[in-house]
Amino acid sequence: MAESILIYQNATKEAKYKQILPQINALIEPETDRTANLANIAAVLKEVFNPLWVGFYEWKTDELVLGPFQGPIACARIKSGKGVCGKSFEIAKTIVVPDVDKFPGHIFCSNSSKSEIVVPIIRNGEVLAVLDVDSYKLNHFDDVDQEYLEQLANLISNKW
Repeated sequence: MAESILIYQNATKEAKYKQILPQINALIEPETDRTANLANIAAVLKEVFNPLWVGFYEWKTDELVLGPFQGPIACARIKSGKGVCGKSFEIAKTIVVPDVDKFPGHIFCSNSSKSEIVVPIIRNGEVLAVLDVDSYKLNHFDDVDQEYLEQLANLISNKW
């Protein structure tokens, strides 16, 4: 059966998040493979919001390792505390970066990235991974993105 996400194209960003979160939950609920679920989630976010890049970095032993994503080639490994992803992992908090050029230690995987949001995926107090979304535009991410991407991170952590 072909999977699809139904959204109203002219809806506000918040309305789109409200439409896709239950659909993502229904999509990942029966699937037991984490990679398959993360890949589908990245595809949904890319299809609905068309960011430059969206994907996951999973914590493995002593660094974040690139997982499923949509977009240009990405950095394969990131140390804790390095760049936006590593910093979000280290502090276990969402980081919204309006202008990546002004973030100390930003790791440039793509020169097209202008702003970024990174959301940790936490289960039982442990950061397991981060969701990273980059935009072509400055100041692209706001409280709406943070609120709903954090809800998405909770959905993911419940399936981990």
